Amino acid sequence: MAEQSDPAKEQFSQVAAERVAAANSSDPERTLWKGGFSAKAMYGTWIACALLTIIAVVAAALFATGESANVAWMVTLTLVMLMWCYAICVYFYRRLAMHYELTTQRFIHQAGLFSRTTDRIEVIDIDDVSYSQGIVQRMLGVGKIRVSSSDRSHPELLLYGIDRVPEIATLIDDVRREERRRRSLHIESI
Repeated sequence: MAEQSDPAKEQFSQVAAERVAAANSSDPERTLWKGGFSAKAMYGTWIACALLTIIAVVAAALFATGESANVAWMVTLTLVMLMWCYAICVYFYRRLAMHYELTTQRFIHQAGLFSRTTDRIEVIDIDDVSYSQGIVQRMLGVGKIRVSSSDRSHPELLLYGIDRVPEIATLIDDVRREERRRRSLHIESI
């Protein structure tokens, strides 16, 4: 028995072939930057944990006397260990769960540790790029980038703990402008 051709399947194949041909004729997509959460973004957390550890140990040494000294030391050490474990877990989660890639045509962001979600924003759909830094973050060169776009899934994307934040934000904005220029779209008309 001969297979019947499905018109929807043929149309899909034709459209797919046209898109592949158009993609091959245009400039190839190149990766411009790959990054993720920087360890420098957690320096404030490490300093705060160290200070709290010192304060807790000094307080336990000064106030834990008599019969309750062993209990006070156990509680202090348990709280200090929990605080450090929490900070370390947050660091590893952020470091391993967030990945970003900027190409000449797309911004790709991946989130998740055990289950990974990958979203893509066309560079041409990005409307605005801004960044913010606190005083300590400025000294370390890290910060948060805010990407506003017309993408439905992520109209506003926040990238935390990005190293060399001014350069990366400028790179994203420059790629956005170049892609719009290449496709002959004026920034004001969008």
